[in-house]
Amino acid sequence: MSVPILRDFKPGDQPIFRQLNEEWISQYFTLVPADLKALDHPEEYILQLGGCILFAELSGQVVGTCALIKMADGSSYELAKMAVSPAAQGQQIGYRLGQAAVQRVRDLGGHRVYLESNAKLTPALALYRKLGFQNLAQPNPSPYVRADVQMELLLAW
Repeated sequence: MSVPILRDFKPGDQPIFRQLNEEWISQYFTLVPADLKALDHPEEYILQLGGCILFAELSGQVVGTCALIKMADGSSYELAKMAVSPAAQGQQIGYRLGQAAVQRVRDLGGHRVYLESNAKLTPALALYRKLGFQNLAQPNPSPYVRADVQMELLLAW
């Protein structure tokens, strides 16, 4: 099993960011306007607002991605749009992306990582728990009807 190379979003990455996410979202759910906003315009809706997008590459091919969206409180980031190509699943790509995302939030001075998911995405939920996320006691409003699980990871200082 080879180790993925992790890197940041660069110009020209939007199509693969969308493709990886559209693949899994369409498999389980329906793409909604909130998805399309971020997937079609990641620079505007993620990067320019203080967030970042990470990619994992194996043998020069992008096989995974995740985004960190800066939240309104300024010290929280939402872990969003995490996707791993079906061909690369089972190789710890999601875990490595998750670890890198949490470290990036620390590097940015963030105190909390938040995410939304769905109860039927069992492997994803196991990954988030392995990374240290815990379910929120009180759910927040979400633009995603499918978001029936909300989790957070509080970062110690």
